[in-house]
Amino acid sequence: MATTVHEPPQIDPSRSPDQGNTGNGGWKNTVPASGDLRVVMDYSPPPSSTAIWVVLFGITMMFAAFTSALIVRKGSSLDWQTFTLPSILYLNTLILLASSVTLEVARRRIVAFMGSLQSRAESPARWLYITLFLGLLFVVGQYVAWRQLSAQGLYLATNPSSSFFYVLTATHALHVLGGLGGLIYAIRKLSKSALRRNTLVATARYWHFMDVLWLYLIVLLWIKL
Repeated sequence: MATTVHEPPQIDPSRSPDQGNTGNGGWKNTVPASGDLRVVMDYSPPPSSTAIWVVLFGITMMFAAFTSALIVRKGSSLDWQTFTLPSILYLNTLILLASSVTLEVARRRIVAFMGSLQSRAESPARWLYITLFLGLLFVVGQYVAWRQLSAQGLYLATNPSSSFFYVLTATHALHVLGGLGGLIYAIRKLSKSALRRNTLVATARYWHFMDVLWLYLIVLLWIKL
């Protein structure tokens, strides 16, 4: 019986042994041929983008539940007591709107700063500090509003209407504190020149959402309380 001998495959010496092999179990390598990983970071889908939408969706559902409970409770209640909202809430609204403006200025300047060769002394971190200060001022203003309401004899358990006021405004203030934590994290990363663009975008998106949510709450409280 004749035996057929197959020639061994030829190996191109100019081809690297690892060329075509991703080293990731057959998955494509995430490092470009130029070795510039930042290019991939800009175009790969960042996990923070997905996470922030999940967080915002959860917050939206929570406040939607609060709204539904408020409407149902007021409609079926005979002891609902209306009251005038503390006037400082309107000042707090302007402060929060201003903080969104300063954060957007910070975001644009940081993006321009990260793509330029400017010196560290020209870092736009001061706009993040201004936003942080305005956010803290908003939370302090909310505390003053609670003090003004308690001075009228309205506490958490005084009436269903005052209960909803404290719950809604306090819950929103807690989420604003979470946004302040995000701003502090962004400032720290920027000071180390390690701030990722997707982190900055996620922080700004969350903060702007807190702004829109507060506008919704102030209208809701003004109409229903």
